[in-house]
Amino acid sequence: MSVQTTAPQTTAPDPVQHVFQLATGYVISTALQLAVRAGVADHLASGPRTAKELATATGTNEDALYRVLRALASVGVFDEIEPHRFALTPAADVLRKQAPNSIHDVVLFIADPLHLRVYADAIESLRTGKPAAEKTLGKSIFDWFAEHPEYSSTFNNAMTNMSAALIPAVLEAYDFGNIGVLVDVAGGHGQVLTSILRKYPAMRGIVMDLDHVVAGAKPNIEAAGLADRCQAVAGDFFKAVPEGGDAYVMKHIIHDWDDERAAQILRSIHTAMGAKSGKVILLEGVLAPGNEPGLGKVMDLEMLFLPGGRERSAEEFRALFDRAGFDLVRIVPTASPVCVIEAQKR
Repeated sequence: MSVQTTAPQTTAPDPVQHVFQLATGYVISTALQLAVRAGVADHLASGPRTAKELATATGTNEDALYRVLRALASVGVFDEIEPHRFALTPAADVLRKQAPNSIHDVVLFIADPLHLRVYADAIESLRTGKPAAEKTLGKSIFDWFAEHPEYSSTFNNAMTNMSAALIPAVLEAYDFGNIGVLVDVAGGHGQVLTSILRKYPAMRGIVMDLDHVVAGAKPNIEAAGLADRCQAVAGDFFKAVPEGGDAYVMKHIIHDWDDERAAQILRSIHTAMGAKSGKVILLEGVLAPGNEPGLGKVMDLEMLFLPGGRERSAEEFRALFDRAGFDLVRIVPTASPVCVIEAQKR
């Protein structure tokens, strides 16, 4: 005798409420950025505090701060445990600057006023396919960074922060152990490379980036005790990258560029390998098919509006590698938004 079961019914969200919630997303992202700039999460590290106490500690207006925290508590960031008294939630805890899995510097960058200015010009990207940032700033985002060292520092700190958050999952999922010399192309302040070198004591490394960026890697290398087997060099990856690497790693670099310029970076690596049949290792998101949700589909618009790059599917990575003389070998998922994408020189 068969027994028929009825699948539980799921209630679709009211379409008006659903769209309205999405349309006001910038309000929450702004509130999040304000809370990070004020250091609220850090002031709650020792326990709950009232809005008045937090306002005094952060030099903000009590009523305004309360309303910001109330909105954030409504979406799970902070907990209003009793009227006007707040505590950390797991989501709020990662906003602390010293939290083990902190994304403090990432939020300072991704939800900052510059982004709001660029996104206000997003129609330019929709009309032309070009980065809206070029209209907002009058030049490419990376050229603008070079002329504004204070904001460039904000960006580089965010990338270092993101690397620190992602690299433990990468090291858990992928074995770098057969690499003698690893070159980190556009490696910023060296967070990825120094993390890998600490795990593999026989490996040597080179981190390369633009001169005003890679200068920040040298003190980090020394602080990690790796000055004897890691060096920082300046360069332009469209022209050349350091020779002698057994493998070349890039985290969130290829997605900054369109296919032609991304292929040029890969060709620079191909040339630097010489006769070696070396590897390219990308730490990037891989787009999920169809309607499947994923952070990459949101970050793809960030790439469109700011640098002019794109997130890619597995097949798009395969095609990109092919045009630069590499074969896609495998894509290794990690317990983070990035995969390890490995290619071999032909």
